[in-house]
Amino acid sequence: MTEEIPETGWRGSRDVWLDAAHELLIESGIDSVRIQPLSKRLRIARTSFYWHFKDRESLLTALAERWVGRTSEGMIAACSAFAETEAEAMLNVIGAFIGDKAFDSRLEFAIRSWALQDAGIMARLHTEDARRIAALIEMFHKWGHSDIDAQTRARTVYLTQIGYISMQLQEDIALRMARIPAYVQIFTGVEPAPREIARFHAQHDFSPE
Repeated sequence: MTEEIPETGWRGSRDVWLDAAHELLIESGIDSVRIQPLSKRLRIARTSFYWHFKDRESLLTALAERWVGRTSEGMIAACSAFAETEAEAMLNVIGAFIGDKAFDSRLEFAIRSWALQDAGIMARLHTEDARRIAALIEMFHKWGHSDIDAQTRARTVYLTQIGYISMQLQEDIALRMARIPAYVQIFTGVEPAPREIARFHAQHDFSPE
């Protein structure tokens, strides 16, 4: 017998339902993102869902839009952010993947898992992959790299980061920071200056011992 949540008069809000769907997607995968589990989680009557979304499919569409906003947009913005040097430009991109403020890695992983069972989401994922790589290629072009070189470097940067996400690697922050100068040199061919690394550490509230 399905448990019904008593009607309290509070219907939540669109963001309340979407936030709960986001959490369920990350915790348990797309099959768990259904109206009844959301109602139970929020302790809001199931009928209240329909004040904010037409049906489950419209909720899933909103989740996909949220993913783009919380991953692609931040990364693409980082690719075009102001930088005085190519090393600093690369640090801007790397910085987007530290923490979830500019790029929500847990949401990215959940979407990639969802895409394995949904052709529409897989197509959307391929579109976003292409947008992100194009932004990286444009960044490398800006710093004078030839077309094939820019394409190769962009893919190296991107596939490395997606590999981290897909493998769900959780590096110690000190170790990650220690490796960043080498990553910058490998990705760009330019070694970052000590002042650039110091500024990067300060931007991410990191104090090396």
